[in-house]
Amino acid sequence: MTRLAPATLLFSLASGWAAAANLSIPQVADPGEDGYPPYSVTFANGVVGIPAITYAQPLHFSALTLDLYTPGGNTHGARAPLIVYVHGGAWVNGTPRGRTAVGGSWPAVLAALASRGYVVASVSYRLDGEAHFPAAIQDVKAAIRFLRSHAERYGIDPKRAAIWGASAGGQLAALASVSCGVAAFEPPAPAQPGKSQPPPSDVSDCVQGGVSWFGVHDFVTVPVPPGQSGPAPYLGCPTPRCPLETLRFASPVTYIDPSDPPMLLIHGLADTLVAVSQTTEFAERLRAAHVPVETLIIPEVNHGFIGKTDAITRSATEQALLRTFAFFDKLFGKSTG
Repeated sequence: MTRLAPATLLFSLASGWAAAANLSIPQVADPGEDGYPPYSVTFANGVVGIPAITYAQPLHFSALTLDLYTPGGNTHGARAPLIVYVHGGAWVNGTPRGRTAVGGSWPAVLAALASRGYVVASVSYRLDGEAHFPAAIQDVKAAIRFLRSHAERYGIDPKRAAIWGASAGGQLAALASVSCGVAAFEPPAPAQPGKSQPPPSDVSDCVQGGVSWFGVHDFVTVPVPPGQSGPAPYLGCPTPRCPLETLRFASPVTYIDPSDPPMLLIHGLADTLVAVSQTTEFAERLRAAHVPVETLIIPEVNHGFIGKTDAITRSATEQALLRTFAFFDKLFGKSTG
């Protein structure tokens, strides 16, 4: 009797069951990397969302995924700039989806950005309960490389990419913006070479612009509010007092140089979780290095642009979104009319 390999035996059994039930197993023309047929959802203005695309499979960890939003309409083969969004959550929680500060759909916000002619990716990354820094920034860079390596498939212009994040995601977006080519942040080799991401040397992780909303930009100077653990768990420090070299290693301010891309920094003036000085001091350091930087400091709002009333929160969120969208339009030469 011929012995079948386990995978062959499984397929044989499945095919036999299908034949007995008078069914067939369809052959998917272009399955995803996890073998599941691709699926999508349509948002307003014809934007197509493709959820849960696996972009990397770090060894001994769960697969990392991203949601992709692609502009609708006939683009006549034109490639769109890429914008990568990095969620917040104090490096301990959060997902690529969720809701806005006033209860709206965050995927709808990202779809609205895509409708302006961008491919937008909202990425997951390893949280501090899974892996300590620099895992998160390695994941963000792996996502950028994955998307560039699949530029033709997703209609991306690989020469035009920007990154945007809020809170913990703001720290990661700022760090990705200023750490082009930093060897310590190289994504690790994939668990299955050639399956989840290209080799690190094949594709650039550099971006052409960055936006940070109320992010930590210097772990050395950020005040830790009473009752908060501060950055120690995220950075893998055994005590709440991290060594200075560890704090500097994870701080975007450490990597500033004149080659960095233009940046937009937005913060609430009444932020009690991440002091507004994190943005103002980072902006000063960028300007000193002759890096183009814009800032928007919004009065009356705390972390997350939360104000004392829903109206204040909504107004602040709208200001930040309009300024962010305008920054990307200016960065990539798009009409704002």
